[in-house]
Amino acid sequence: MKLTLAEPKLLKDSVSIISELVNEGTFKVTSESIELVAMDPANVAMVIFKLLSSSFVDYEVKKDVELAINLSNLKQILRRAKPTDMLTLELDDKNRLLIQLKSNTTRTFSLPIIDLVEKEQKVPSLEFPITINTTSSILGEAIDDVDIVAESVSLAASSDAFVVEAEGDLSRAKIEIKPDDNTKIRAGKDAVKAKYSIEYLKKMIGAAKLSDKVSIQFNKDYPLKLEFKAVDKLMLSFILAPRVENE
Repeated sequence: MKLTLAEPKLLKDSVSIISELVNEGTFKVTSESIELVAMDPANVAMVIFKLLSSSFVDYEVKKDVELAINLSNLKQILRRAKPTDMLTLELDDKNRLLIQLKSNTTRTFSLPIIDLVEKEQKVPSLEFPITINTTSSILGEAIDDVDIVAESVSLAASSDAFVVEAEGDLSRAKIEIKPDDNTKIRAGKDAVKAKYSIEYLKKMIGAAKLSDKVSIQFNKDYPLKLEFKAVDKLMLSFILAPRVENE
């Protein structure tokens, strides 16, 4: 296995965002992509990551490889990558991941492959009545707005508008986003409303670094799915459990 990436930002930013939610994970390296599916320790959020082989300038994979890695340690190494570096990943004969950063200097780091006892995570099959495609900045601004008043946010959508709303003990924030050139809403006749953790959403919206577009899907008392894509490069998705309130 030898993989060389001319845009280290793709892996660097992805791992930085994922490590906010997940401590350890198993990357599957196939002939088509590097993939990771992992749950956060509280079993509230799932991360689905795919970095396509087309992102790489050199992609040699003779057989599928699984790499269980401490993501905090990987993040620390990738933080040392400069935008102009060529980033190469390969396995050495001691079963360690070698990370080489090459520009006017060549820097090589090695990271142990850990023994991770976890059941394989399956991405759940979810169906949604609502899909909103908007810019990452619009969603990010709305999350920042509601963050100042509460710990959870209500998302509501109909064909007319996408509403992000939160209510604290005394304060309230409401952001109404109408369909336009930046925002497309696909919804049924009935309005749908659901509640989610702002703390988790703030971590997920970090993926705006990777894509300026986001797809938002949800339903009442049902998980939320956020998907960020950079065409022909990568996909980073999140599934977040709802906050179900007892009537």
